[in-house]
Amino acid sequence: MNPHLEQELDKRFKLFRFWNFPQKKEFLRENTNAIHVVTGNTSVGADAELIDALPKLEIVSSFSVSLDKIDLAKCREKGIRVTNTPDVLTEDVADLAIGLMLVVLRRICECDRFVRTGLWKTGDFKLTTKFSGKTVEIIGL
Repeated sequence: MNPHLEQELDKRFKLFRFWNFPQKKEFLRENTNAIHVVTGNTSVGADAELIDALPKLEIVSSFSVSLDKIDLAKCREKGIRVTNTPDVLTEDVADLAIGLMLVVLRRICECDRFVRTGLWKTGDFKLTTKFSGKTVEIIGL
C-alpha cells in the first residue's frame, strides 16, 4: 500500500489492513458487514472469492491504472462500482518512450562507455542514427 494513500484513508475511514491478518477467512467472516470498499493496486485487487465474501461491498478502487487484479465481471454482476487512476502516468510513459528511442538510435549508453573507458583516444566511434525525420508507428495501446 502506498504510505500516503494509507495515511489519508486511515484519517477518513475505519481502515482494515487486510494484509496484516494471517487468518483472512476468519477476518472476513468477523467483519463481513463492516466492509463497503476494497482498495488495491497493481498487486492486490478483488477476486470473485473476496467479492462474494463481502455482501456490503459497494466499490472496488485500484490505486493504479491496471484493473487486472479485479474481477470486473463479478463486480458488474453484483452492481459494484470499480475505479482506478487512469492517465496518471500517461505523459511520463510517453516521455520515457521518446527518451528510450533517442538512447537506442543515438547509442548513448555505448557512446558513454566508449568515452569513459578511454577508447575515444584509440579510434572512431561509428556515427549513429538521427531520430528527427523518422516516422514512428505506435502498435497497441
